[in-house]
Amino acid sequence: MGVRPADGGAVVLGDADRAAALDEVRGWLRNGGDGDAVLVPLIETALAVGEAFLGAALIAREFRDVMPVSGVWAALPMLPVTAITAVEGVPADGAGFALSADGYAVDIGADGIGWVRVMVPGSAGRVAVEYQAGVAGDWASLPQPVRQGVVMLAAHLVRGADAGAAPPAAVTALWRPFRRMRLNAAVRA
Repeated sequence: MGVRPADGGAVVLGDADRAAALDEVRGWLRNGGDGDAVLVPLIETALAVGEAFLGAALIAREFRDVMPVSGVWAALPMLPVTAITAVEGVPADGAGFALSADGYAVDIGADGIGWVRVMVPGSAGRVAVEYQAGVAGDWASLPQPVRQGVVMLAAHLVRGADAGAAPPAAVTALWRPFRRMRLNAAVRA
């Protein structure tokens, strides 16, 4: 599990998930000749595209986001949040520091949105929040249509992307029922 920097980050598969994904993509390609060094980055790219399209982290991992301090509830950017593990004050200069337990509040809504509110920031102008988010615990636990779309997109990247071919329309057809869209920013009273 990697920690995502505040400005985004890459999807990186763990060893077991990497092996399972490689087996499925090789099966789809009906070719065991492509090496891991070629396939793994394409699978991780396909997962990242899936996350962007679906609006959710696919395989559960840890994230770290730095947000402005606010006395109102602020939504964490990745979904679905399963745990908020740390909240730390970040001053303009100097090292981060632990906020007092009564200085902030966290919550996770039934919709998987993680919320943070800082009431007593001390010298912090920003707050670093560490949390876990993801639809599934591992590759095998992903919903079958989502996993199949990732495999199809990775296979497309191996086969046809160099020729300028469009990705298969079936990829978005498989993913669309799982897509999370927000037409406006999440707000909490």
